[in-house]
Amino acid sequence: MSVATESAPATVKAYLKPIDSEGLAAFAAKGRANPASRGTNKVHTVLQGMYRSLSYVGDHEGVVVDEPLHLFGENTAPAPGEIVLSGLGGCLAVGITAVATWKQVKLSKLEIFLEGDIGNPAAWGAGGAMKEAKDMGFQAIRVKVLIEGDASREVLDEIVQHANFYSPVANSMRNPIPFDIALA
Repeated sequence: MSVATESAPATVKAYLKPIDSEGLAAFAAKGRANPASRGTNKVHTVLQGMYRSLSYVGDHEGVVVDEPLHLFGENTAPAPGEIVLSGLGGCLAVGITAVATWKQVKLSKLEIFLEGDIGNPAAWGAGGAMKEAKDMGFQAIRVKVLIEGDASREVLDEIVQHANFYSPVANSMRNPIPFDIALA
């Protein structure tokens, strides 16, 4: 008499599409060889009316920016502060992916949740409350990272913290930078 054995179904783990690890290594070597190298990002923003604008980046479609109804916009697109947070989220995602690739960790999930406390009592400088520059803009930003991959929680946290430390957008927000504005 033979005994039938049931086997457990196989679990398949799907990973996110990886980046080019050799290209990343070459890019990192180029940075080590020339630590003072800089790039330049360029954006051309055109106001369409009210607060709705299109920002053109390279040869991509325009990124639409608007304000919500309670701030006199039409709520047709994210507000400028939300776009800033999305840039931070995108930069952190890029950094986390690069660091994971460098550490040979395959990621199966990466989601970033961002919140930023921002007020507008100065009404964009149009006669609202008088404020000091340090009291305007984001006053606090909170980021939570949902990350899964073929590494321990401790290693995944190291990856996230390392990417945060080197994030160009996060560092632009944390550190004062020279800022110039003039008529074209």
